[in-house]
Amino acid sequence: MKQLTIGFTSCPNDTFIFYGLIKGGIGKEKFFFKEKIEDIETLNYLVMKEKLDVSKVSIYTLGYIYNNYILLNSGAAIGRGCGPIIVSKKKMDIEELEGKKIAVPGKFTTATLLLGLFNKQLIKNIIEMPFSTIMHNIKEEKVSAGIIIHEGRFTYSMYGLHIVIDLGLWWEQTRGLPLPLGGIVARKSLSKEEILYLDKLIVESIKFAKENPYGLNEYIKNYAQELSDDVIKKHINLYVNEFSYSIGKEGKKAIKRLLQDAEKIGLLPYWEENIFL
Repeated sequence: MKQLTIGFTSCPNDTFIFYGLIKGGIGKEKFFFKEKIEDIETLNYLVMKEKLDVSKVSIYTLGYIYNNYILLNSGAAIGRGCGPIIVSKKKMDIEELEGKKIAVPGKFTTATLLLGLFNKQLIKNIIEMPFSTIMHNIKEEKVSAGIIIHEGRFTYSMYGLHIVIDLGLWWEQTRGLPLPLGGIVARKSLSKEEILYLDKLIVESIKFAKENPYGLNEYIKNYAQELSDDVIKKHINLYVNEFSYSIGKEGKKAIKRLLQDAEKIGLLPYWEENIFL
């Protein structure tokens, strides 16, 4: 049995997807998975430093790791109506944010890339912080606004915050494509057989989670930022979708467009399409 380090976030969609691998014994005949549960930006950095065998990463990060990792077809967070949103304590227009402090969940997150694609001037004054602290810092007026991701999409109004712009909706309307937020990568040093098997195991793990809800719910709540059953259900239903089983042609097209757009305006130095399985 081969041990693999596997990284994913504490968000319900990730704990849902990987529950079968970690707790359900999926793939145990070949692999032992040692999980590393961190926020998405920490995972991005760990993969850039080649510290993990398999991991969730931001799609933006693919442009920096394509030499050493390959994107699996399964486990991705791609969709519509699921993108990052900029929120603020006071109602304002997006134009008012130029020169203001904007909290972001990490330099290499897709959320921050979208902000730069929308208006490159807005990323000049970003302040990086864990996504779980952003809404509190906006409420306390330590920043003028912030990009919220994950469960924040469902809970920002509880903090008395207002939407400035939905960056995911902007992407969909201007590109005509679903938004590629994150995906699962594996080391290219693994064998082709092992990588293809991992891809298959993630699909099996998703199916296992759907068929075994009781232990799953406890596992998800051990890590979730928001414990409301309703929020957790909405989160999973939104982010675990058809693209989670396979990114498909449309998913690949969306990923290519995102990285090409980033390269075009200098937010990526260079990237190659050998990132795909």
